[in-house]
Amino acid sequence: MRFASLGSGSEGNGLIVESGVTRILLDCGFGVADTAARLSRLGLQAENVDAIFVTHEHDDHVGGAARFAARHAIPVYLTYGTLSAAGASRFDGVEVNIIDSHAPLAVGDIQVFPYPVPHDAREPSQFVFGDGARRLGVLTDAGCCTSHIESMLRGADALVLECNHDLDLLMNSRYPPMLKQRIAGRLGHLDNASSAQLLKNIDCSRLKHVVAAHLSKQNNTAERARGALAAALGCEPQWVGVATQDEGFGWRELI
Repeated sequence: MRFASLGSGSEGNGLIVESGVTRILLDCGFGVADTAARLSRLGLQAENVDAIFVTHEHDDHVGGAARFAARHAIPVYLTYGTLSAAGASRFDGVEVNIIDSHAPLAVGDIQVFPYPVPHDAREPSQFVFGDGARRLGVLTDAGCCTSHIESMLRGADALVLECNHDLDLLMNSRYPPMLKQRIAGRLGHLDNASSAQLLKNIDCSRLKHVVAAHLSKQNNTAERARGALAAALGCEPQWVGVATQDEGFGWRELI
């Protein structure tokens, strides 16, 4: 099992998960040509993608999903609330599969465990992916951590965690007060300290990879995100990966 990022941030998101002969693209916030180019950078083509899962309806996550799926005949999986909020008509001609955010499913060789998260979207979900022996947990676009989130991510072999902002940088930024409140609120985005606290609260004994994701260009730095997660894990900051907007991150193996 392995995973890689096409890019992560407010300008577009995409994460590829591979096990056996199956590949799932989690979110598709890039245009059709850009998505293809980012896949190519990872040695993949559109026909290598077996399914697209969408976390929620915000454009940086769903913006290119319908067009890319329609162009390459790829089925899309999302909650009913996400489909409704994104606009069902945009998925005309696409095989759409409605998922329950509490019900596991399988696509080929990959087990998929959706779970709901608090975010300012209609019916947002995040995911844990597994192959029967190893598990990759993904958590972005959540305003706060819940006991259910902790239970889903506990004991994972790899984690991709939102570190959207440093709270001090956000509060001292030029953002309007209402935007600051939305980002830092319980339906907004996780800051470095919140993601670090999550790591302290769960069993991390199996962790082989931790990647900080969805960093704000204005209100965070890779160094701050790495430092917060490393302090929680008691490891060197450079052991913590960072998903960038332009490059994402390359393949990481779970053996």
